[in-house]
Amino acid sequence: MTRQIYLDFNGSTPIAREVLAAMQPHLSASFGNPSSNHWAAQPAHDAVERARGQVAALIGSDAIEVTFTSGGTEANNHSLKGVYWARKDAVAKPHFIASAVEHPAILAPLQFLERLGAEVTIIGVDRYGCVDPDDIRRAMRANTVLVSVMHANNEVGTIQPIAEIGAIAHDRGVLFHTDAAQSLGKIAVDVDALQVDLLSIAGHKLYAPKGVGALYVREGTGLESLLHGGNQEAGRRAGTESALLSAGLGAACELSRHWLASESILKLRDLFWDLLKESCGDGVVLNGHPTQRLPNTLNVSFVGCDGGALLGRLEGVAASTGSACHSGDASGSPVLAAMGVSPKVAAGAIRFSLGRSTSEDEIRDVVKRLQGAITS
Repeated sequence: MTRQIYLDFNGSTPIAREVLAAMQPHLSASFGNPSSNHWAAQPAHDAVERARGQVAALIGSDAIEVTFTSGGTEANNHSLKGVYWARKDAVAKPHFIASAVEHPAILAPLQFLERLGAEVTIIGVDRYGCVDPDDIRRAMRANTVLVSVMHANNEVGTIQPIAEIGAIAHDRGVLFHTDAAQSLGKIAVDVDALQVDLLSIAGHKLYAPKGVGALYVREGTGLESLLHGGNQEAGRRAGTESALLSAGLGAACELSRHWLASESILKLRDLFWDLLKESCGDGVVLNGHPTQRLPNTLNVSFVGCDGGALLGRLEGVAASTGSACHSGDASGSPVLAAMGVSPKVAAGAIRFSLGRSTSEDEIRDVVKRLQGAITS
């Protein structure tokens, strides 16, 4: 039987053993409502607040600034829609700025807000997928209320100059949001160093379960609730909190603090690229920034090949032809198109994303399988 090799950690990660252990007690205990005031509620309340502190410690914030969500998509929607609804009475036609390589969880809500009367400017990127901060500066208007630029791209891994963009936004009194779903746990994330007011987190990219995430909201930031009802999450998000899911995300954040100093994944990724160049020569092209990209991400185009068909011939290898959120879209990658990658080269693109369990033997095995699949 062909060995199965998982190289789609940007799509989703398995639940870490330590995370599962932290969640296990809450499957039977901690059944009380965390917002109630009795003995059955206290363990659940304590679990949620402990997790909130663990998330805050990873991003350098105060615990009160962390709101638990159902994932990164909700956090992104809350950031954009929450700012719109908080400012729409004070600012005529609130103006938003975002990059052309944002995740659909940013671009789709912006399209929705345009239907409500908002104005949106989409900023292009260079051939590496990087935003020029001066383009952000030039796009600013008197009615600009929010800039949203992802910390690192989910497809090619390019890391954006977030701190510089944040400084530009704050010089104009504009709020700044970043989607850190892909960067958290892979590179250092500090909300003060990055100069962000809002930051989105997705648990399932971080070895936590699916269905949980968080939104960092800097104290004093005006943000309307996305869900209305009870006064949970400091009034930012109505609904009974989940001790189980919160504990999972908290444990994952705690575990990530110990992984940030490791260069093992970076070395494996670079070995992977070196082996591909040796094997394919000019027939393989790197997509994304050569150095300023996530240490686990390798997006490459196999020239003259169809990436989807090639991936289909890699029996047992789990990888992606783009974002897992829209991999069924046959129109090609909007990210690669925004980078100016020719349709012919983009057609051969495959994203390999490594994780904590990836081994050198697996990398060498995948390269051998690629050699066979390309020539078959």
